[in-house]
This record gives sequence, structure tokens and C-alpha cells, in this order.
Amino acid sequence: MSKRKGTAFFCQECGYESPKWVGRCGGCGSWNTMVEEPLAGDAKKQTGLALGLSSGSEPVSISQVDESEGHRFSTGSDELNRVLGQGLLPGSLSIIVGDPGVGKSSLTLKVCANVAQNNGKVLYVTGEESTRQIKIRANRLGALHDGLYVLSETNLEVIEKHALELKPALLVIDSIQTVFRPDIASAPGSISQVRESAVQLLRLAKTHSIATILVGHVLKDGTLAGPRALEHIVDTVLYFEGDNNAQYRILRAIKNRFGSTNEIGLFEMRGDGLIDVPDASKIFLSERPSDVPGSIVIPTIEGTRPLMVEIQALVSSTPFVPPRRTSDSVDIKRIQLLLAVMEKRVGMMIANSDVYVKVAGGIKVDEPAADLSIIAALASSFRNLLTTPLTVVFGEVGLAGEVRAVTHVESRIREAERMGFKRVVLPKSNIKGRKIKTTVDLIGVDSVSEALENILG
Repeated sequence: MSKRKGTAFFCQECGYESPKWVGRCGGCGSWNTMVEEPLAGDAKKQTGLALGLSSGSEPVSISQVDESEGHRFSTGSDELNRVLGQGLLPGSLSIIVGDPGVGKSSLTLKVCANVAQNNGKVLYVTGEESTRQIKIRANRLGALHDGLYVLSETNLEVIEKHALELKPALLVIDSIQTVFRPDIASAPGSISQVRESAVQLLRLAKTHSIATILVGHVLKDGTLAGPRALEHIVDTVLYFEGDNNAQYRILRAIKNRFGSTNEIGLFEMRGDGLIDVPDASKIFLSERPSDVPGSIVIPTIEGTRPLMVEIQALVSSTPFVPPRRTSDSVDIKRIQLLLAVMEKRVGMMIANSDVYVKVAGGIKVDEPAADLSIIAALASSFRNLLTTPLTVVFGEVGLAGEVRAVTHVESRIREAERMGFKRVVLPKSNIKGRKIKTTVDLIGVDSVSEALENILG
């Protein structure tokens, strides 16, 4: 039987393995991400192929597969349930990743207490803290329950032994970077340890129908070889977004085998942990100024959820060449395209001005329906004119300056009506021949010029 000896090089981003160092990863194409790690032990033990779900498994007709254990159960958080696809599925393997301090451990600990109260035993494994520290945090979060078991351990064989004895409904590993397999020579947190540990936990989850959540950290310098290498292994990848100093956090599904990847969850960070924010539109518009040019509201769609967000633009003349184009919420290439449409089709010469675009609240808007709103905000700032009060705007803009139809029109209009807006500027083709019951004024437009006449007065 062959042995794996010496060292190999692994990509920190995707886990690609190479027998020698290369400047560019052959898997994901990233530069300077290859790191050297030792190889040890039997090849059969090293590879995830040896950790199959069952050595005696046989093919079976899909119509005869037993799905009796496939009923989801609630996490106790409506926002998290929405992102997961209405709850956790037994046997699923999920990972929650984000910057240190963003709230991953606080959220998972409260989820553990909720599941322990309603669905049975829960095992919370921590490799970074003592059980006493977890108890102190649980007191602060109000997450104490007799069905919640805490284990401070990093050896995966010991963790698996306790999990099989306890048979929990939910297993949480906080964090996957601290867990190690004794038969692998590299240090905990290395690409081989993280990947092989995740494969073994996948086998445990699938074989014994234990819903499992992994917690992972993402550092700004990109040195962590963890979550990116696990995306192809786990069922669900959840990313926490938001500044640690900000009040609100956004949870987004990047991958979800059991639900949509378009849903988001909004949480507020308080002294007692992360709290669900059910009315996100109200939060995002609560501090909107009403007497400043360059501000417009759009009913954007996240999955099936309409959100009212404010798009802000600032156009300022500059002596520097080339002028600056900056945005942390909208794709800069989209902004450049819309600026070209404004100059060519509307006659607004913004070529010699700095342009800044921002979506208040930290939401990233990338749907085509935001085109007309971005143009309206830019035009309002450039001409220093206020937009008409209580007006929302949405529509896709083409290169000829035409306004094209978008999806989820009725959901957007209902959300605007609920939030007290009186006018909706939208593509004319979206209301032509349709009967939409609403109390707001629907203003259909065919071109950018026509839209700006109605928005800027």
C-alpha cells in the first residue's frame, strides 16, 4: 500500500493541491496563495474518499428513498430560518463565516438554546474558549437550557465519540479552524486539517442525521485557509456582512442546497446578542434626509423579500484627471455605464466630476432594477435639485436611454405603499395592460429623460 511522504502545496483559497510550488493556483487562478504543508500517514486515511457515508451502501431507486427524517426544524430565529430555507434540515452541514467579532458565536449559541428547548439535545463544541466562558456568555444572552451540552475539545476523534454517545439534534463546531485529526501531521487550521476534518464531520452528519453547523473566521489579509476550501463540501455557506462597529449585521447565503441563495437576514447587535429585525425597510429609511439633493428610494428585491433602501449620490467637480468613481455598494462598472448613458442621452456632462455612490445601511444592490434610481440620484446631485417628495423609483436602463421592464413589480409597489410613499416612477411596460390595485400614483416612463422630468420636477 502506497504511503504519502514529504510535503505538498495547497491553495489557501480553494484547497487545490500541487506537488510543487506554483505562482498561480491551478484550481481557482489566484496568485501567491500556495502554501507548503507536510503529508503524513496512509493515503487511504488522508483522503476524504475513505470517509464514505457507508462502506456497505448499495444503489436504490429514488422513489424508495426514505425521507422521514427530512423535516426541517426551526432555529428560533425567523431571519436565520429565512436564509436557510425555513429552518435546519437533519443531516445538513452548514458553515457560518465572517470577520472576528461580527456575531457568529453569539448567534449560534442562541440557536443552540432555542433548538435544545424545542427539538432535543444540542452539543456545542468550542475549541477557542473554556466551558466557563461559554456559560458566562450564555447567561448574558439568555441562552441557558438543560438540553444544551458544552464541550471544550479540539480532537475530532473525541468530538465524534461524544456526538455518537449524545446523539444531538444539532452539533455546532466553533470553530472549524481549531479542530484537528491526529492522523494528519499538519497544524490545526491548515488547509489539510480543515478540509479533512470537514469531510469527517460531513460523514457524521449524513450517516446519523445530525444537523451540523461549522463556524469559520475570515481575516482581511486573506491568510486563512478555511471556509473557501470548504464551500464544495458543505451544504450551506452563510456569510456575515457588516462593520463590527455598526449596529446592524446582514446574513447572506452564498450556497444553499436546500433553499434560495438570494435571501438575506437582518440582525441588530445589542447587549443581549443578535436580535432579528423583521421590518428592514423601516430601519434603512429611518435616518433618510428629506432636504438634500442626491437621495432617492428604491424598493429592491432580496430573494422574495422587498426592501426599501436609500441610494445616495454625490457629484462634485474636480481639477484632477481622471476624476474619481467610487462606490462600496454598487458595481463601479454599472455606474460608469450609467454615467455614459447620462452624458450621451440626457446631455449631462459629468466627465469632469468626481462621482460617489452609496446605499445607506450597508446593503449591496446589484439588480438591474436599480439603474433608474442610480441615475435619478446622480442627476439630483449634479443639478443640485431635490427629488419629488414621497417618490420611489425603479427600472432597468438600456444603452439607448430607454427604461425597460423589471420583475416583482407588485411586491415593490405594495412595499412602497406600506411605507407611506405616494408616487412610484417605473417602466411603462410594467403597467401597460395590467390592473394593479394600489392607492399610490403609478407613473410609467419610457426613457431616462421622461423619468427625470417626473423625478426632479
